Amino acid sequence: MKITQFALRHLRMALRTPFETSFGRIQTRDCILIEARTDGLTGYGECVADADPGYSYETVQTAWHILRDFLIPAILNQEIQHPGQLRQRLNFVRGHPMAKAGLEMALWDLMGKLQGQPLSALLGGQRRQVEVGVSVGLQESPSALVKTVENYLAQGYKRIKIKIKPGRDITDAQAVRNAFPHLLLQVDANSAYRLEDAHSLLQLDDLNLLLIEQPLAEDDLWDHHHLQAQLRTPICLDESILSARHARQALEIGACRIINIKAGRVGGLSEAVAIHDLCLSQQIPVWCGGMLETGVGRAANLALASLPGFTLPGDISASDRYYTEDITQERFVLNADSTIDTPTLPGLGISIDPPALERATLATLTLP
Repeated sequence: MKITQFALRHLRMALRTPFETSFGRIQTRDCILIEARTDGLTGYGECVADADPGYSYETVQTAWHILRDFLIPAILNQEIQHPGQLRQRLNFVRGHPMAKAGLEMALWDLMGKLQGQPLSALLGGQRRQVEVGVSVGLQESPSALVKTVENYLAQGYKRIKIKIKPGRDITDAQAVRNAFPHLLLQVDANSAYRLEDAHSLLQLDDLNLLLIEQPLAEDDLWDHHHLQAQLRTPICLDESILSARHARQALEIGACRIINIKAGRVGGLSEAVAIHDLCLSQQIPVWCGGMLETGVGRAANLALASLPGFTLPGDISASDRYYTEDITQERFVLNADSTIDTPTLPGLGISIDPPALERATLATLTLP
């Protein structure tokens, strides 16, 4: 396929409720929608970089610059046989995985439409429904947290992840565990601890958690291996895993026992599948993380999580978890068994809602 035109849209969407983690509190979420056009078809991709460099050094503005000035010119009007070729084509740009991932997603969507195949089939997915959970941000108090968790359980979610940080960890987790003794529960620190003060996390071993996600620095493997040796609870790495190479190194030194796979964080769906395949070969559980995606990115996450190695519920959630109005016509709905159906139409399996898209758009750019 040869992409003859690209379009970028800077989107800003209001969250239903504020979302707070160890690195901040947000009430709106920014992203970039990428449109790739060829032969009368349009493929859509979502760059999950946000307005601020909290989770990642990438932001909407840096991704816009990299896409406009480097990545898109490198492939515009060039023949591309398969989206997996993009990694090699774009390796002259170091880093910027979220920008690359959004671009690659658009090509996967196009290839699926050209071949009449859903993305899940192209990636090797096997599940028609994907197990999901919900991520709960920091709340005002442990009691408020328990009420929030209770609300999500009433909606049908069977796995809950709560955010933690120093001073808001053991008490919060204990409150949820005491209220719901049999709940599938995990915690996420988003790199809020140092090895020397992470001893408090040892108390989490008594709470029967599924995992402790990314307790130490976002670029660390070595200190995690020291901490994992002290914990019975599996450590799950998120920010530290930027490629299949990082995943291999983490597993070799025992830095974790579970890996969270986010296509945006690792540079695209192709690299995400490579990490999945590595972990599957070593019987390491993986699950699909979320970045507050629109329906575009949510559809891609569902397709990815349909692969056989995704044995833990993902942070995908239903469309109405985060947004009152999404930019897709489709609304992904939570089933009674805490699953969401995998899209079955060609490509991502979604269609854009033009009025909603216009309301969310702050800026546009068409190339050429």
